Formats: sequence, C-alpha cells, structure tokens
Amino acid sequence: MASVSAPADQRRPAARPRARHRGWTPYILLLPSVAFLAVFFLAPLIQGIQLAFTSASGQYGLATFNSMLNDPGFLSSLTNTLIMLAIVLPVQLLLAMAMALLVSSRPRGSGFWLYVYLLPLGVSELTSGIVWYSVFTQQGWLNSILTSLGVIHTPVIWLSYSNSLLIIATIVVAEAWRSTSIIVIILVGGLDAIPREYLEAADVFYASPWRKFWHVTLPLLRPALRTALILRTVLAFEVFATVIALAGGSLNVLATKANNAYTQFQEPHLAAAYGVLIMALSVAATAIFLAGLPVREEQLP
Repeated sequence: MASVSAPADQRRPAARPRARHRGWTPYILLLPSVAFLAVFFLAPLIQGIQLAFTSASGQYGLATFNSMLNDPGFLSSLTNTLIMLAIVLPVQLLLAMAMALLVSSRPRGSGFWLYVYLLPLGVSELTSGIVWYSVFTQQGWLNSILTSLGVIHTPVIWLSYSNSLLIIATIVVAEAWRSTSIIVIILVGGLDAIPREYLEAADVFYASPWRKFWHVTLPLLRPALRTALILRTVLAFEVFATVIALAGGSLNVLATKANNAYTQFQEPHLAAAYGVLIMALSVAATAIFLAGLPVREEQLP
C-alpha cells in the first residue's frame, strides 16, 4: 500500500521568531548623544526661556517682551529679517534646484561640479562676509571690474547706510553663495531617491522635459524640498556674522539685536527675549511648511 506523505509545510514545525535580548546596549550607545544635547542644548534653552519671562527685578511675566516691543529698533530689525528671508529663500531654492538637476543628470564632469558647488561649505559665515565685503566695498573688486569695463565712471557705494535694501541685497548674495550648497545636497539626495520607473513611464508617453519635471520630479521631490525649506528658513532667522561683516551697525536684524542687547547694553533678559522670538518664528515657519507641503506615503523614498 502506497504511503501518502504529508505536505512539506505540515511536516515542518512553524519557525518561532527568535527573541533578541539587546539589554541596555542601545541605551548606552545613545547616552553620549543624549548627554551632549542635554548639556549644550536643553539646559541653555530652559535657561534662556526663564530669562525671557523674568524681569530684571526677578519677577515672572511679560515685562521683558514689552520692553522688546517698545525697543526703537525692534520693528526695523524684524522687517529687515523678513525681507531678507523673502528674498534669499526663493533665490537659493532656484539656484539649488538648477545645480541639483545638473548634477543628477550625470553629464560629463558632474562629480567635479558637485565638488565646486560644495566648496563654500568649508567657509565660515564670518569669512564669507569679509570676502564679500572686499567685493562690495567702494574700492572693491566689483567697482574695479565695472570701471575697467566702462559700465560705471564713479564707484558705486553698495554698502551705503542710507539704502537698507541695497545692503540686504548684498547680504542675500553673500548668503546665497555660502549656504546654497546645503540645499543642493538635500535636493541631490531627493532626486537620487526618485525611482527611475516613473521617469521612464513619462518618457513612454512622450512627456516634455518641463512636464516631466512639473508632474513627476517635483511631486516626488516634496519630502526633500520641505526639509530644505525648513532648514534654510531656520538658518535665515539666525543670520548674524554676514550682517556684521557687510553692514556693521547700519543694518539690524533680530540676531544682531539680540547680540547688542547682551554685549553692548548688558541686558541678558532682553537678549533672551529676542532669542525666544527667533525660536518662535522658526517653529511657526516649520509648522507652515509641514502643513503647506504634506507628504503622502507614496512620495516617501
């Protein structure tokens, strides 16, 4: 009599998942990072918030913020910060998008151009400001080149204290040169994470390069784009050394007002209030980008 063998999946016992007992190892490995964040970020943050909500007499309340709002240079510093943000954000985004698309298209020498784009990352904010000051000063490189070409006959005062918009424009140029590479790195990573099948499907339907970018690349690039916008906005609120190098004391932003309150006027409570305001604006901008650029699951890499 022929024997009937049981199916293979009935003969073999079900495999049991092995429990991994890692113990305290992950927590021990995270301990140095947590300690670093607690000492250098969390503790100063708590101390700064406490200073902002405490008056010079030691009473808790909003007296320090009232003094900040009544500060003669508060409104102008806030306006200058927002104008600079409104200009530098689209300028850097367009430049970074063009650079990232060029690198991701893999032309001949794309690796070389990527290194060229990343070179400003090794330059500090103050050094960048000093370099661009030598460009925009009255006897600087820009006026020398324009004079030699016959475009101008007398040097242009680019850093005139009487024209704040012109000074903001020079700061935008310096910031765009220095920190656009950060956005380039984020966008290149986002472009490389887009599956090639989507682009190949667009080619099958004879989509033009613009339609392929607008309907395929840009929607799938939204996670990286949102990260880049949040990072650049937060950094724009904190710009300090470039303003000091190019404008000196003729133009104030929120960060320079906080520094002046602490160093020149010896008012740590007022400086902390400016710091809390910068943090609140950064959090509000982050919330706006998170709500305005939602990311669906299929858009995640």
